[in-house]
Amino acid sequence: MKSFIKIVSAALITALFAGNVFAGKVILEGSTTVLPIAQRAAEEYMDANLSADITVRGGGSGVGINSLISGTCDIANSSREIKDSEIQAAASKGKSPKAFVIAMDGIAVIVNPKNPVSALSKKQISDIYTGKITNWSQAGGNDEKIVVISRDSASGTFESFSELALNKQKVISSALMQASNQTIATTVSNTKGAIGYVGIGYVSDSVKSVPIDGVTANKINVLKGVYPYSRPLYMYSNGEPSGEVKKFIDFLISSDGQAIVEQEGFIPVK
Repeated sequence: MKSFIKIVSAALITALFAGNVFAGKVILEGSTTVLPIAQRAAEEYMDANLSADITVRGGGSGVGINSLISGTCDIANSSREIKDSEIQAAASKGKSPKAFVIAMDGIAVIVNPKNPVSALSKKQISDIYTGKITNWSQAGGNDEKIVVISRDSASGTFESFSELALNKQKVISSALMQASNQTIATTVSNTKGAIGYVGIGYVSDSVKSVPIDGVTANKINVLKGVYPYSRPLYMYSNGEPSGEVKKFIDFLISSDGQAIVEQEGFIPVK
């Protein structure tokens, strides 16, 4: 009996190290912009593949990429392109991140619905976020202090917005830094003088999306490339994906997966 237990135990350990026991387990981590797409896709994928076990976590694009590099997740969700420094860090650990564009997005600038301001220019956005404009009366609105809401530095949306809207200038130090798209949307909806920015899938009736230089954040304008704050959304695997990781990514970029992208308010790439 003891010999049998030892044999079974050895076989189990071998299977564990070979990845057989957890072959269907996939962990995704990172961008809160990609989060609703990943969560919905995981639910539908697991419904159709009962042996699959997909876990989806947020935390921000930087967190997801660092987790991929350290080997604590299988797929990094990111709303920005991986940095050269991250590629170098990955290489030092024997990792080789491979990018998949799973959707397109427009970073929507949002204000409280009670705010009479109905349009802003790129220059006004830059001036608001860098502290040159501090009162809505300077942007065609009421005499009211502007409450600047921004994402935290671990966010890919923060980095994309910094590059696309601010030319990498520093955000005003009094800005309220939030950990997710949803917290920005909630804060703006509850704060009359607030301004924030979110992935297009987070725009709802509780906030007002403001056109930039006369261009609205919507599917047509993003695909045409005329909306100024457009960007791709990524998933990164370690090298060429295989097994359940490949199957899940293939599902997401299939017609069924791209339907989920659209249902979540983002823009399909196919």
